[in-house]
Amino acid sequence: MSFMKGRAPIRRTLDYLNAGRLVLKDKVRIFSVNYNTYGEHHDGARDFVFWNIPQVQYKNPAVQVITLKNMTPSPFIRCYFEDGRDILIDVDSKNRHEIMDHLMKVVGKTK
Repeated sequence: MSFMKGRAPIRRTLDYLNAGRLVLKDKVRIFSVNYNTYGEHHDGARDFVFWNIPQVQYKNPAVQVITLKNMTPSPFIRCYFEDGRDILIDVDSKNRHEIMDHLMKVVGKTK
């Protein structure tokens, strides 16, 4: 089973991908995460990218997901909508669970 190689191969299993909670609103077209590979206040964004971005991509096949590394002094997420608007979400010094909870409230679909 070649898919079970590498760091944390659990991320590539269907059970793990289906467990993702974040389903983005229909108007979101691009979801970008900007973070650095160094610095304590970027830890949550790094963990979010490592553990949650595969789930976000799997649950939102019509959304382009972009990660931009080492281009910003503070981590943030930007969502671009189909009408040209965008929203900035500050994730500085938050852990991945706080980031996910905030995204569920701001750009996640309601049940």
